[in-house]
Amino acid sequence: MKNTKPTLAILACLLPLSACAATPEALKPYPSAPEGYNRHVIDLPAKPNEADHKVEIIAGKTLEVDCNTHRLGGEWQEKTVQGWGYNYYELSKVGPAASTLMACPDNSRRQAFVPVGGETFLVRYNSKLPVVIYAPEDVEVRYRVWSAPETSETAQRQ
Repeated sequence: MKNTKPTLAILACLLPLSACAATPEALKPYPSAPEGYNRHVIDLPAKPNEADHKVEIIAGKTLEVDCNTHRLGGEWQEKTVQGWGYNYYELSKVGPAASTLMACPDNSRRQAFVPVGGETFLVRYNSKLPVVIYAPEDVEVRYRVWSAPETSETAQRQ
């Protein structure tokens, strides 16, 4: 019985590695990144009630900015892997940064992440499939997981 504790500890350490090792197999149905693009992959852990969660995809670039609010233009498309029915997302037409036009102090220049603007881009939370995003090489992809409370509120009739 004494030997089972080290064995369990080793298995516990290797379990996250097995999830990473499965990733190339899960990506086989998805196309390779086109020239000038990178493929970004988000592997989500299993959660109870996954329908209560959404994944916000935030793409952007780190740029030198001032005190104004900045955003990039871009166009998201949801596509489907032919023959598999799996969805993936492609960001294209990432344009130059636009900003508000407030007067800024001279020392306000700094490096900051500037997101692609527009509607918030939310996708379904599904731990069984990776979230696959194709974005231009110079674009960074980040994400956040949004969760709804277990209970809902009743709207008042008026």
